[in-house]
Amino acid sequence: MTAQEMLKTEEAISFVKDSFAKELATQLHLIKVSSPIAVLDGTGINDDLNGIERPVGFPVKSLDERRAVVVHSLAKWKRVRLQELGIEAGRGLLTDMRALRPDEDYSPIHSIYVDQWDWEKHISPEQRTTGFLKATVERIYEALRTTEAHVAAEYPEITPILPGKITFLHAEDLLKQYPTLTPKEREHEVVKQYGAVFLMGIGGELSHGEPHDGRAPDYDDWSTETEDGHRGLNGDILLWHPVLETSFEVSSMGIRVDKQALVRQLALRGCEDRQELSFHARLLAGELPQSIGGGIGQSRVCMFMLRKGHIGEVQVSIWPEAVREELAGAGVGLL
Repeated sequence: MTAQEMLKTEEAISFVKDSFAKELATQLHLIKVSSPIAVLDGTGINDDLNGIERPVGFPVKSLDERRAVVVHSLAKWKRVRLQELGIEAGRGLLTDMRALRPDEDYSPIHSIYVDQWDWEKHISPEQRTTGFLKATVERIYEALRTTEAHVAAEYPEITPILPGKITFLHAEDLLKQYPTLTPKEREHEVVKQYGAVFLMGIGGELSHGEPHDGRAPDYDDWSTETEDGHRGLNGDILLWHPVLETSFEVSSMGIRVDKQALVRQLALRGCEDRQELSFHARLLAGELPQSIGGGIGQSRVCMFMLRKGHIGEVQVSIWPEAVREELAGAGVGLL
């Protein structure tokens, strides 16, 4: 990739990010706020992801060597921030999250550097329904479609491909439809068919005794029984990537746990001791607002909108030399 090509790509990345952030804030009534790169360890604030990933940690001299950790995401921090800022029901916050995930396996869609739009919205207890979840997803999807239209107008080589509507499916129904396939293979089949899917019920055990994918027990509600007989008030937004020709996750999101769901999910995962942590204690004491929220990958959205086949084409990260040489041989330049 020449310097001129790299500069053109950087300009396109900025255009995508500016366009989508503006559309998302408008659709969900979000206020842009600042966010941390690190939080103190032992508070329960950091996102535990699947519970096995190691955070980057360091001692803080001025805090008597107390340990801080670089965030994995801001899933729980945002809910605390809603309360601290006094954001009323129907409005929320939006922030640029930067994280390090050193245990991430390298792939065309994964690096150890993570950048995403983290958002959280204050809701009422009555809005803890699949109907409200779906309506929120439709607003996010409209922001994606509008952004794609803006990108196509600015860069004529991009042809819009997102369908007019996003399809809603539950992980249990997907399992019944494709019982012999792996979770990723199931996603591939349905997203290839529909183009855009919101897959619900991520984290809880399905009828065969395993979850579709992992989720921490203390932010998304993946265990509450819903009005349609399923479990889970969360899910992933999956798009069909025309270059990679596969299902492509751009967002993980959901209605957050209330007191009952938190206690239930901590018990299911055998980590009841977390109830003593600062975040969990405040939630159980009723001090934190009900909310819905999620993360939307900035580099993922740029990959999709600019039709890039490797995440290193839209973000600067650390790559093994073998990967750089392999991609250079294929004519793919990393930033």
